[in-house]
Amino acid sequence: MQIRKIYQEVNPELLYNEIRDFAVKQGVVVSSARLETYSLPTDSSSFISRSTLAFKMPDGSGKTDKDCLSAHIVGSATGETRLLLDTDDKLFPNDKLSALQSDLDFMLGSYEATAE
Repeated sequence: MQIRKIYQEVNPELLYNEIRDFAVKQGVVVSSARLETYSLPTDSSSFISRSTLAFKMPDGSGKTDKDCLSAHIVGSATGETRLLLDTDDKLFPNDKLSALQSDLDFMLGSYEATAE
């Protein structure tokens, strides 16, 4: 399943940390994380961030196998920040996804913009 959200005036690094914490709360472990910041060509004092997070669901023996959730974030603190969540429905059940979305909506819902 794929979920797309657009936020206004939300620091991408804050969104990155919130996604990471809320996902870990659902029992997954971070398998990879990357956060990059770039200056804008027209204004070197303004920045845009790009980040990716991937998560794995541990099995009964504590081992992790395949990625079950990934998040892609692009945006700037003074403008628009976009989030793309991809899940593997077999490895990350809908109840966990709903709980993750509920936490995100509670914390950042008032900053959410309507999609184009």
